[in-house]
Amino acid sequence: MPAPKKALRRSLTVTSAALTALAVLSPAALAAPDPSTSPTPTPPASMSTKGGARLGKPGTQVDLAGGAPVLPKDITARSWIVADAESGDVLAAHNAHWRLAPASTLKMLFADTLLPKWPKTTEHKVAVSDLAGIGAGSSLVGVKEEETYSVHDLWLGVFLRSGNDAVHVLSAMNGGVDQTVADMNEHAEELQALDTNVVSPDGYDAPHQVSSAYDLTLFARSGLQKKDFREYASTVRAKFPGQTEKDKKGKTTRKPFEIQNTNRLLSGDSDMDVYPGIAGVKNGNTTNAGATFTGVAERNGKVLLVTVMNPAKDEHNEVYKETARLFDWGFAAAGKARPVGELVRPISAAQASPAPDASGEAGGTGSGDAGTKPVAGATASEGGGGVGVAAAVVAGVLALLAGGAFLVNRRWPLPDLVRRRTRP
Repeated sequence: MPAPKKALRRSLTVTSAALTALAVLSPAALAAPDPSTSPTPTPPASMSTKGGARLGKPGTQVDLAGGAPVLPKDITARSWIVADAESGDVLAAHNAHWRLAPASTLKMLFADTLLPKWPKTTEHKVAVSDLAGIGAGSSLVGVKEEETYSVHDLWLGVFLRSGNDAVHVLSAMNGGVDQTVADMNEHAEELQALDTNVVSPDGYDAPHQVSSAYDLTLFARSGLQKKDFREYASTVRAKFPGQTEKDKKGKTTRKPFEIQNTNRLLSGDSDMDVYPGIAGVKNGNTTNAGATFTGVAERNGKVLLVTVMNPAKDEHNEVYKETARLFDWGFAAAGKARPVGELVRPISAAQASPAPDASGEAGGTGSGDAGTKPVAGATASEGGGGVGVAAAVVAGVLALLAGGAFLVNRRWPLPDLVRRRTRP
């Protein structure tokens, strides 16, 4: 995009944010219900029609052609969506544009916005001010002030442990929380994720912070174009730097400790197995949002995205169980269910600009073949603490179209998307 247009859009974004802030302070806005803190029992009668008119209707939207399986009966989420990650076809949806609190699934937008900012080897010494403003009860990875971490370490903390401390440190490196929130809102606009309003970069409950199942799916689809995003999202466990300690002789040591991904479709749990073909993406859980999750999985060359927001059924791991049932349906219905909408392209892609650098490397290496490097090929010594991609993640490339650009027929290939195999 030419610089003047980009500058104009940034200016419009800042102006829009200022007007939004004024609206929040107005009596009318204060009187209106805030869906992020007090969601209504039923979705609004009128919602966004981005991606198709049916996606703006309340209730379940599906068009079953001959031979297509019926949707699972036991889905209790307020909102959900099943989409083809590459064609963009929405196979089925339920209140797709209902604006709800997103919880830590908003970190997908945070990562998609900030990952290109620095090479993963960049190091940062944490200042006391970097950790200011973290909400009470936040999920933390264990970042300590006055300790030095690589950007690679911090992203592992974001993706695996949903660490709000890591988010705040990266935000500080980006010029602060306010700047990061502005950048995220601008990027959401670029992705045409118009249901989203970012107030806190970590997804912690905040008044007027909302997103939707549709928008969260857009964030995942965009993020998966980036090699580092795919790598972190599919990492099951890794080593994270501990705190520096000094013994009686004055010798200092800094032992790492293991962290594990809290995405239970990826890591498994006592009441559920690893989902076959899963390759990420991000989970979340807060008081206002309930449980939220966006996942990506591959089966027989078909790649699906599923987002589930706030299941009503209060059972352990329910958000993952409902996601798994929707994945099962989506793979069975692929090629049989007629699309009820589409995942829209980013504004820049819709303008048919030249294909971007497909490397997907954080920090922009510019290496033409970086995007075809299998993500599981990274070694445990890479960066600080290591990638630690489990043996269950296979190094391989889906035999799909190369690149990272949209094509005329809306296909957006996911290069190097990792696949999973059954654990021994």
